[in-house]
Amino acid sequence: MYGSDPAEPGRSAGSGGRHHPPLDSTSTMIFGAIEDTEYESGGGGSEASRLAEGLPPGSALLIVRRGPNAGSRFLLDAPVTTAGRHPDSDIFLDDVTVSRRHAEFLREGETFAVRDVGSLNGSYVNRERVESVMLTSGDEVQIGKFRLTFITAPRGYAAHPEGMR
Repeated sequence: MYGSDPAEPGRSAGSGGRHHPPLDSTSTMIFGAIEDTEYESGGGGSEASRLAEGLPPGSALLIVRRGPNAGSRFLLDAPVTTAGRHPDSDIFLDDVTVSRRHAEFLREGETFAVRDVGSLNGSYVNRERVESVMLTSGDEVQIGKFRLTFITAPRGYAAHPEGMR
């Protein structure tokens, strides 16, 4: 332990003569800016196309691109999918920037919308704050510090070898 020899501060008893400077608890270390990490596996656009082709008809996918769960994927195949910090949310986003009941993803046929349900920090689509908006494939949805990419199955595409119906 440093500084345990009262005769020589910064030297520990039995340190074999090695001098270690005392730790200064008031030092400030400056690090360069940390860029947000973004989950990408491959070319981004080609990945989205590949994922879209594998989706069941009438469904969509949310991929977490930034945030603690980067890389996570959530299938949207129910009429209403809830997102928030509450453990009962369909999409559980565990961060203080997310309200317990933050947003809902609504499906009607092959169209999807996102609706903010009174969150404190708001919901954003393509960096614009929204109350409710229709989504198109490739849109970026932001909930708290999470950034998610919305991907839909190609219209009329069936996830089987024949491809188009």
